[in-house]
Amino acid sequence: MADCLFCRMVQGEVPVDKLYEDDLVVAILDINPRAPVHFMVIPKEHIPTAKDIRGEHGPLLSRIFTTACRVAKDEGVHESGYRLALNVGDDAGMTVSHLHLHCLGGRRLGPEG
Repeated sequence: MADCLFCRMVQGEVPVDKLYEDDLVVAILDINPRAPVHFMVIPKEHIPTAKDIRGEHGPLLSRIFTTACRVAKDEGVHESGYRLALNVGDDAGMTVSHLHLHCLGGRRLGPEG
């Protein structure tokens, strides 16, 4: 989608420092980090929210989560622990309507929500 910030990042129209990239996903640092380690895994396919996931997205979802684990290891939080979060809709704090998985770590996070 031409007006989607994450689509533009994926396509290289908006420069970002990529932590990881393959044929299905890209991982980037969050520009407004909530923890010492805060990155997002973004699918290259435009899917507005988790509400729009369908059965055929199974391999993509697997890749999103395995990428988060891989990058968490690269970022040094694999052993100590990290939080994975998907925001869905305005009340959850979703600011870009393109499915993305947040990974936060590097400090004790405690319960939230």
